[in-house]
Amino acid sequence: MSEYKLCSLLFETTPNYNTNLQTLLTLVEQTPDKSLIVAPEVCLSAYDYDNFDEVIAFAPIAIEEIKKASQNKIIILTIIEKRDGEIFNFAKVFHNGEVVYERAKVRLFRFGDEHKYMSEGSDDDIKIIEIDGIKISIFICFELRFKELWHKSEGADVIAVPSYWGVLRTEHFKAITQTLAIINQCYVVASDSMDEECTKMSGIINPQGEVLRNGNKPCLEVDYNKKEIELMRRYMDVGIR
Repeated sequence: MSEYKLCSLLFETTPNYNTNLQTLLTLVEQTPDKSLIVAPEVCLSAYDYDNFDEVIAFAPIAIEEIKKASQNKIIILTIIEKRDGEIFNFAKVFHNGEVVYERAKVRLFRFGDEHKYMSEGSDDDIKIIEIDGIKISIFICFELRFKELWHKSEGADVIAVPSYWGVLRTEHFKAITQTLAIINQCYVVASDSMDEECTKMSGIINPQGEVLRNGNKPCLEVDYNKKEIELMRRYMDVGIR
C-alpha cells in the first residue's frame, strides 16, 4: 500500500469566490490523510481582472481556511495576492496548517494580458522542496513552455502543475505534461480548470509516461510509489538522481 496518494482536482471556477473555496475544501476533505493534492491555477477566483480588489481581499480568508484543511495533507494551488504594491500569482504549498513554500509565477501569459495586471516573480525562487521524503517541484501553467525552467525540476519525485490552460491548445498541454514525466522519470500531477475556455485535462502521469486523466471525476487518486521512480531511473539511466 502506498504511503501517499497523488490527487489531481478538476472543477469549475464560478464568479462566487466563497463557492469556489467551499468546492476546494469539500474535495480536499474527501481525500485520505497523506494525500498530495493539486488544484487548478487561480481556482478560487480565475482571472477576474474587473474585480481584482475583491480577489486580493479574499486571499487571506482563503489561505486561513486552506491551512486548516492541510493537516496530514499537502495542498498545492495558486492564489493572487498583493505584496509591496505589486500583484503576483503565487504558487503555494500548504502542509500541516502552514504555508511551507510559495513563489510567484515567473512567466506570465501575455496573450491573456496577465502582464498588464500582475508582476513576474524571479527564476531564483524556483526550487525543489521536500515534504515527508517527497521531492516536489511546481510549474504554473505557461511556465511549462520554457525549457530553461525544466532543469530546475530535475530530480523531483512529483511535479505539480496547477494550470488554467486554453482549450485551443489542449494537445500541447497533454503532450508537454506527458513529456515532462518521461524526461524527469517522475510523477506529474496536472490540474486544469473545468471552465469552458480550459482543457479540462487534469490528470496524473507516472514515471513511465503512462497517463491517467480525470475524465468527469472531480478528484483522480493514484498511489504514489517511490520505487517506481527509482526503478525507472535505474533502468533508463540518464543521470537523474
